[in-house]
Amino acid sequence: MTVRVRDLLLGLRDLRLANAPVIVHSSLKAFGQVEGGAVTVVSTLAAVFDTVIVPTFTYRTMITPLTGPENNGITYGSLQDQNQMAEFFTLRTPVDPLMGTIPEMFRKHPRAKRSNHPIQSFAGINAEIILAAQTMTDHLAPLGLLEKADGWALLMGVDHTVNTSIHYAEKLAGRRQFIRWALTPKGVVECPGFPGCSAGFQAIAADMEKFTRQVQIGGALIQAVPLKMLFKVVVARIKKDPLALLCQQEDCERCNAIRNQ
Repeated sequence: MTVRVRDLLLGLRDLRLANAPVIVHSSLKAFGQVEGGAVTVVSTLAAVFDTVIVPTFTYRTMITPLTGPENNGITYGSLQDQNQMAEFFTLRTPVDPLMGTIPEMFRKHPRAKRSNHPIQSFAGINAEIILAAQTMTDHLAPLGLLEKADGWALLMGVDHTVNTSIHYAEKLAGRRQFIRWALTPKGVVECPGFPGCSAGFQAIAADMEKFTRQVQIGGALIQAVPLKMLFKVVVARIKKDPLALLCQQEDCERCNAIRNQ
């Protein structure tokens, strides 16, 4: 079955999000065959929603120093070979391949603007004020503005393990954050407020099920999650259990740093 523009339009409109802004996380492969590929998905998002943002993260800019703060969820002095291959961040730096093909195509959209965080930038259409909220010390601030505007997280063929908005809720709950470093044309800069691991985030799905709207488009399950309720539920869960939503991988440095604080 080939997914066409009409299928995407009708499916996204069936979510009944009206004029609410959205942050999109997506997998093109999850749809199966899409006529026109990522370009079709991006153009449809721009047609259906007045305001759209997507994460356009660039991990290739990261630098691992030899020393740094304790319990920072990182092994200092590691990845020196990757340090040698690190790239300067610019607004034209491609999105990390781990993010998928849709965010990279979104970045290239003629109406899209991009924030300038050297590791965790966002791109948006009709989202200049939201993007301008991002700073080096609060790179997730755009998500706070989305929540105040009754925004939604749109999971297109993916689950909560890629739901960046949960990281903002972690911060609201007072969960430990980390420091990372990035290479820029002005040199290596410190990037505080780096989030923890997201591998355990799918555990929130059951709590959010009754608030989540769903449609099926091709092979992809599309889930719309209201940010106000997501933040409320995640904060309450972490306040009740400080170890909630951490992953169970024994070698996860960031989750272990939170357990050991």
